[in-house]
Parts: sequence; C-alpha cells; structure tokens
Amino acid sequence: KRLAIFGRRLAITLMAVCGLVFTIGIIRGEPPLIMFLTALSLAVAAIPESLPAVVTISLAIGARKMVRQNALIRRLPAVETLGSVTYICTDKTGTLTMNKMAVEEIYVDGKIVRSPEFGVLSLKQDQPSTLLYNAMILNNDTANGGDGRPIGDPTEVALFVAAEKAGLDKKLVESRFKRIAEIPFDSDRKCMTTIHEVPEGGFLSITKGAIEVILDKSVNVLTSQGSIDINREEIAKVSERMAADGLRILGLGIRRFEILPDGIHPRDIECDLILIGMVGIMDPPREEVKEAVALCRSAGIHPVMITGDHPITARAIARRIGIIDDSGEIMTGTKLERMPMEEFEKKVKDIRVYARVAPDQKLKIVKALQDDGEFVAMTGDGVNDAPAIKRADIGIAMGITGTDVAKEASDMVLLDDNFATIVRAVAEGRHIYDNIRKFVRYLLTTNSGEIWTVFLAPLVGLPMPLLPIHLLWINLVTDGLPALALSIEPPEGNVMARPPRHPKENLFAGGLWQHVLWVGLLMGGICLFTQALAIKNGFHWQTMVFTVLGLLQMGHVLAIRSERESLFKQGLFSNRPLFGAVFLTFALQIFIIYAPFMQRIFKTVSLSPKEFIMCIALASVVFFAVEIEKLLKRRGS
Repeated sequence: KRLAIFGRRLAITLMAVCGLVFTIGIIRGEPPLIMFLTALSLAVAAIPESLPAVVTISLAIGARKMVRQNALIRRLPAVETLGSVTYICTDKTGTLTMNKMAVEEIYVDGKIVRSPEFGVLSLKQDQPSTLLYNAMILNNDTANGGDGRPIGDPTEVALFVAAEKAGLDKKLVESRFKRIAEIPFDSDRKCMTTIHEVPEGGFLSITKGAIEVILDKSVNVLTSQGSIDINREEIAKVSERMAADGLRILGLGIRRFEILPDGIHPRDIECDLILIGMVGIMDPPREEVKEAVALCRSAGIHPVMITGDHPITARAIARRIGIIDDSGEIMTGTKLERMPMEEFEKKVKDIRVYARVAPDQKLKIVKALQDDGEFVAMTGDGVNDAPAIKRADIGIAMGITGTDVAKEASDMVLLDDNFATIVRAVAEGRHIYDNIRKFVRYLLTTNSGEIWTVFLAPLVGLPMPLLPIHLLWINLVTDGLPALALSIEPPEGNVMARPPRHPKENLFAGGLWQHVLWVGLLMGGICLFTQALAIKNGFHWQTMVFTVLGLLQMGHVLAIRSERESLFKQGLFSNRPLFGAVFLTFALQIFIIYAPFMQRIFKTVSLSPKEFIMCIALASVVFFAVEIEKLLKRRGS
C-alpha cells in the first residue's frame, strides 16, 4: 500500500523533472531530438519499474521459507505484515502445550488417586471408582485406529487411555451400556452429555465438562457410603489445588432416569446431577515455547494466552512458560462478558491471560486491542473462532486441529500448531521488510544519482554527461540483479531485538529518505566532478562518467547490505548472489567499454589504465561514505 502511494507521487515528480531537463537543454541550444530522447531515457531510468516485481519476488521467497518452517502463508502481503505484530493472542492447548494429554490425578470418594485403581465392569454397584472409570470411557468418542493407537480429541484420548489402564475394554462396556442419545459439547454450556441404557433397567446420563460447570449442576456427590449432599467449598478447594499444579480439571456427573423426558434437552438432562469425581489432566508445555515467549518479549511483542481452562490452571501454565509473573492479572470469560467495551479497552493492555473464555469472546479481545492502536495476531481452530481470525491483522489457523472454516478465514496456517512457529514467522516477516527497505533504498538512491547527474550538468555549464543509451543500460543492469540479490540478504542479528514498527510507519522512516537524498547528490556530484576533471585533462570524459556512475551503484549496493553493520564484518561472500551480481555487472561494464562492436552500439571508447583506475577510485567514494555513515550510527547508539 505504501509503495503504491509512493509510486504515484514519484511518477508525477519525475515527469516534472524530465520536462525541466528537456526545457533547459533546448534553451542551451541542444538538439531537440537528443534532449527528447534524454528526457525520455531519464524518465525510464528514474522510475524503479522493477520495484513491484522485486517486492513480489521477495514476499514469495519469504512465503517459501516460512512453509519450510511449518507456517503456510495464504495471503502474500501477510509475509511483510507480520513484522508489525505487537500482540500474539494464542490458544493454549496444542499451541503453547504439546496437546498430548495424560491423566495425572483423579479425585474420587473424597481422596486424590495418582495411580488408577482397577474398576469393576458394572454399574449396578454404585462405587465411585467403578462409576468414574466407566463414565470416562462411555462419555467418550475416542476410537482405536488401524495401528492400535487411539484417535480422537486429545482430552478424550487421555480419559480413554486412563480407563483402559484401569482394566476396561471400551467395546465391551459400550455393548453393555448402549448409547442412545448425545448432547454434544458447545462453548456456551462447556459440557457434553451422553445417555445410555442400563442393563438392569432405566437410563443413565453422564455429563462431562469443566469442574465448576458440573459442580454448579450437581446436588449430590457419590461416596463409598452412597450419595450425600455435596460440599461445594471442599470440592472447589480440591480442584483449585489440582489446578495450581497446572492440571486441567474435568468433572463427571451422572443422573438416573426411569423414563426419559420428552425431547432430549440440556435443561432437562443436565441438572440435579450426582458428582462422581474429578479428573486432572496434564498437557505439558512445549519445550521450545519458553524460549519463543522470551524472544517475543525481547522483540517488544506481547504474548497473550487464551484458554478455556480453569484460571488457576491457566496461571500455572502461563507462569511456567514466562507469559506472566506472580502478580500477573487473569481475566475470566464471565468477567469479560460483563465488562463494557469502553472499560475493557482501558484494561486490555494489562491482561496477558484469559481463562474460561468462549471462542466468540476472542473477537472482543481483538477489537479492544485494535481500537488501542495495536497490531494483533490471533490463533484459532474452531468454526466459532473464524470471526476473530478474520478481524485480526494476522489471522492464524491451526493446520492439524483447525477446521476448514478457520483456515479459510486465516492469513496463515500453522502446519504444526506450534506457538514457536508464529514467532519464527514474525522474525521472517521483519527480515523481509528489512530487505524491502534495502532495495527501496538502493533503487531510489541510484536512480536519484542518475537524475542529479543529468539535471545539474547543464546548470553548472557542463555538456550533457550521458547519452540516452547510457541511461537505459545503467537502468537495465543496476535495477535488476543487484536489487533481486538484496531481497535474499540474510537477516541481521538484531531482527528480534527491537520493537515492532508501527503499521502506519512511513516506508522512509529511520533516515531512509535522508540517505536517498544525500547519497544521490553525492553520486551526482562525483559524476560531475569526473566529467569536469576529464574534460580539463583531455580524457574520454563521457565514457568515464558512464563507467563511474555504474560502479558507484555497485559500491553503494555492497555498502547498504546492512543499515548498521560494516560490510567488512558481514563478509563479502555472506550473500553470494549479490557478490555474483556485482561481479557480473562489473564484467559487463568492461565488456561494453573495450569490445569494439559494443563500442559502436554504446558510443564508448577504450579507457587507458590511468583513466580506468581513476574511475574505480572515484566510484569507491560512495562506498566509504556510507560505511562512515553506519559507523556514526553505531557510535551514536
């Protein structure tokens, strides 16, 4: 967008300059045809027509690099946009964690059991452990895969594996207690219910969900002495203690029916439950996530965790990976829902963890951050996540667990569902934007050098320094390969050690336009100095000016490979394609100077060794001037 606006303004300005050059030439008595061709050639040379192609190629190369790192870019501009991200709002399960859940603790009959006790394959005896393990396997859609591994939702797989370890066989249990109905999980109810026939007669509903939801729907708790009134405070304390260890807590409740009510509706089934136990599931953080979070912080990016887990569980995981400290504030979905948007916008920058959040509330978080001027990346996998993904500046869908709807709404798909992949993509986005700035700096500076050379020569009383074909040749050679080679320049060491750039930041911020102006003027001044010196000494001045201008641009492209680091520190061969492009351009310049048939085409003459050495010496001035500029920047910081 910025380049499109700049291109329109540049075209208008250059047309005016070229018209002025033509007019001055005519006033001085230059042949009209020559001045027309010169003005036309200058316009062609000055407009960086290769810029759109180089930008597109750079973005495409970046997208290819990212897909190798498991980040699939669906919209090409997102490659560059990633460099502006200030907040990364991410799901916990599978993104910050390994999504390989395992049952760590079970609370049943008033005590915490760490090692599964073998259940009894019967629901006739109302023993808590018996009912709990049977409920874990009955209220479960996990199936055995062809390789013997369970397939299904990671949470349900964890319950399935724990029940199997307790000695239960899913097929056998399901054959005895046939499922006749199901009320699927949804984000509003935060629970799932299945209804089964009991061999001894009647029906049994099993409800599984977040412990506070099941606790709120329960009136009794099952113990070895039978069903007794529930002590909500005691159950809540136990669940908080389990959650403080980073466990995700699920509650399971049952209800018996002699006759099912007409129509299977949650309000009739999911009430007056008997709590039979709680299950604590651990989903350990990914090993690389802690480092990725630290890298975000050093880059001025705020990672935000959004989860449906209990606030205490969310805090434990967030502390472990470095998202918050002991004093960090956590906001629940219930509080978020009640809070007016105006009030939330005042607090949103202080919140790093959201717990018990429904997918539709992600949209509120994105809007609040964007209204405060932040640039937001949002992850999601479900259908309900699509609005938030679509609204975010960078929408990110999960490649493994994500739905087609979420992927269609996204700008980027994580093929490995890993938070660290997002951070790598952001680093690559910053790297690509840096390279775009480098070849914008290069193209505009070299083109301005050509303009100043042709524009100022008549004003200082010198003849037209270059022929139209010289301008076209320099434009053809210097605007092509070197600019493309800059697009694959390796990243600088500080790419993730600086804050994100503002999304509305001008492309020429950070001293770029000043560089274009003073280096362009320096190039023009050197060319005119070369012309005046050569005329005075009887040298082949036009060929020398032609050669100096071409070599000046090669020295410049080597010097701007970094905005701060010296080329001598980077190494001449650290970007081999660029070195090859410079070498090829140098060889072609020698070829058209000394090859007889090229001399006829380009109106050049063979330079003497003295003249050629003088050209190289004068052309090196810009290289050393830019190196001094970078030295002053390093010392100034």
